[in-house]
Amino acid sequence: MTKTKKDRQFRPVPVPSVVLGGLFGARQDAVCAATAETLLDRCVEAGMVRAIDTTQPSPGIVLPLQPWGGSTQMFWDSDLGKSIETVAFSLYRRPNPELEARVDKIIDLYEKMQDADGYLNAWFQRVQPGRRWTNLRDFHELYCAGHLMEGAVAYYQATGKRKLLDIMCRYADYMITVFGHGPGKIAGYCGHEEVELALVKLARVTGEKKYLDLAKYFIDERGTEPHYFTEEAIRDGRDPADFIQKSYEYNQAHQPVREQKKVVGHAVRAMYLYSGMADIATEYNDDTLTSALDTLWDDLVTKQMYITGGIGPAASNEGFTDYYDLPNESAYAETCASVGLVFWANRMLGRGPNRRFADIMEIALYNGSLSGLSLDGKTFFYENPLESAGKHHRWIWHRCPCCPPNIGRLVASIGSYMYAVADDEIAVHLYGESSVKAEVAGTKIELSQATRYPWHGAVRLTLKVEKPTRFAISLRIPGWAKGAKLSIDGGAVDLASIMVDGYARIEHAWTGREVIDLELPLIPRALWADPRVRQDTGRFALMRGPLVYCTEGVDNGEGLNALTVTGDPARAVESEVAALGGAVALDVEATRDVSTGFEGSLYRETPPATQPAKVRFVPYHLWDNRAPGEMLVWMRGGLKKSGV
Repeated sequence: MTKTKKDRQFRPVPVPSVVLGGLFGARQDAVCAATAETLLDRCVEAGMVRAIDTTQPSPGIVLPLQPWGGSTQMFWDSDLGKSIETVAFSLYRRPNPELEARVDKIIDLYEKMQDADGYLNAWFQRVQPGRRWTNLRDFHELYCAGHLMEGAVAYYQATGKRKLLDIMCRYADYMITVFGHGPGKIAGYCGHEEVELALVKLARVTGEKKYLDLAKYFIDERGTEPHYFTEEAIRDGRDPADFIQKSYEYNQAHQPVREQKKVVGHAVRAMYLYSGMADIATEYNDDTLTSALDTLWDDLVTKQMYITGGIGPAASNEGFTDYYDLPNESAYAETCASVGLVFWANRMLGRGPNRRFADIMEIALYNGSLSGLSLDGKTFFYENPLESAGKHHRWIWHRCPCCPPNIGRLVASIGSYMYAVADDEIAVHLYGESSVKAEVAGTKIELSQATRYPWHGAVRLTLKVEKPTRFAISLRIPGWAKGAKLSIDGGAVDLASIMVDGYARIEHAWTGREVIDLELPLIPRALWADPRVRQDTGRFALMRGPLVYCTEGVDNGEGLNALTVTGDPARAVESEVAALGGAVALDVEATRDVSTGFEGSLYRETPPATQPAKVRFVPYHLWDNRAPGEMLVWMRGGLKKSGV
């Protein structure tokens, strides 16, 4: 029976099924060479490994309690889980017996620490053992469990070792007895979403539907009345109104999830929730969840997202404020939030390829996420502003080190975001030098991309098949790729005739001898913001393909705001920058305001004099990799429209 479009289920290919070259391959090499070990080293230095070692005394409260009643030390299990996941993904690309042995020792410590009933949490077993499950709103118990689950799945797939997977299955089995409706059960859910999507991963790797059902329960229960967080606070002797964030919007628990229309609250929590909802929508073919997510998606990308795919402008709640409130220099735009947007966008593709999600996934990946990791893999950004006066730099660690392992695990697993497989179709969501092995229509296949994307727009796809088989290959045609061309074995294909939701869907009886050529024009283009984004009025941003570009002081000197672009971005002079890994830089004609005549005064009645200049733009995600200095995305320009 042919499945309807709504019933199709696309799932990401496993990480080990994809081998990467090009830009992504180089970034993965940096993770293997530096980031993975750095994460473990800094977890040790912070005391995280000692905290789970039951042969040593409890560390007690190392990081002080905060006004919300807890400590960021409560999150340490999640940092270890993400670090284990990063190491696991790195082992696919570069075996490292020493790193693997270090992770094995951490897993042994978790095995010894686990309670007989399956419970596992360093803080509530070793620091505050009497507080288990008493404050789901604030204390991150299920969040920590979720990250350990994801680490367990990745490590099992990387090494074949089941110990951590079995530990987390025991914990999940215990959760099933604890949460739900009925005598003695807790009708609650976590204040920081994450366990929902982790349980889906656990279900997919074990084949156990009970973990899907638990994830669905957490999603269905969220925001229902009587409100769990209110009842929990009363039961725990706390005033429900004494909530530092004042509103359940902060953790997206203000309404049942299917009734939510506006993206609100803490940005990372929102992205993890929507990712879990999208997974459950795929697994259960749940149109009610998909419909709610479609509404929330449009709300985010049309009113609340930076051009970089950064989200959450405010530090006060690490999240969303008002529509069109997108300040540049003070932008929070947490790396974890853009990583979460990549997660959500990818999962929205579970019910079929659709450019509206995949284009944003690519933008958030290249710009909002990759900016969080230096080229050498050793330093990080937590916040990602779109303007800097020269005081914002990468750092080695952070008081709440959620971002380093988050961007580390994303970079190390990028291959699984590039491709997805259904029964009789393989979708190519992202382009880059790579090869993927998969099974489609009952046949083993290997699909390879030869390309220098995103620096060059030519992509050649070749195919190996176990036996001639009919199936579909869907290739995303980005919305910006005006004039894209497609050919098979040298014969031009009419793109318009095969486009489905922004993808070129090629259904064919493949023999393995075919060659597909895709040409995506990478013409620099100027973009303007909706005038309601007051901070960007009168300015434009420059993009080339999926990459947002910026200016840096290291190329253009001080006073970037004194520059006005006068040339046509579409005719920018392109050159490669060796210091930025061969990235393509763009040089455009401009003028520079000068201070001559302002001596002794701050203001005068005539405008500044100008002098001719050239302005160099480099990819935003690579800024602050050379010398410290100013940075600016939104530029002044006399252009009326892009030259594209």
